[in-house]
Amino acid sequence: MGNFLRKTSLDELPQIWNIFVGQMSIIGPRPALWNQYDLIAERDKYGANNVPPGLTGWAQINGRDELPIEVKAKLDGEYVERISLRMDVKCFFGTIVSVVKSDGVVEGGTGRTTKKDVAATKNQAK
Repeated sequence: MGNFLRKTSLDELPQIWNIFVGQMSIIGPRPALWNQYDLIAERDKYGANNVPPGLTGWAQINGRDELPIEVKAKLDGEYVERISLRMDVKCFFGTIVSVVKSDGVVEGGTGRTTKKDVAATKNQAK
């Protein structure tokens, strides 16, 4: 059951409450876990911790769990630099496609990929 919930992203539904109470937005950098000090520090370099976290974002449609922390933080920074309605719409519809295709879901989400995967993700983000 857990694999199904993760693969379909249904495990994210409780975060809708956080959106309703104003703690999160729909689009924005995904919130880091309390113990992800490396991700938090890397996001600080790009200003990604200065905007409200979101249910989905630019990094999620460009690799999701597969991304190394450095690339994820850079993509979050790119989102912050390019915040606009157009970018949010792009992220929203990109998320629908990613969820339907189960793109980037890695059980455990270690953030470990091959150099080939990282290069492809960087090119895709440009």
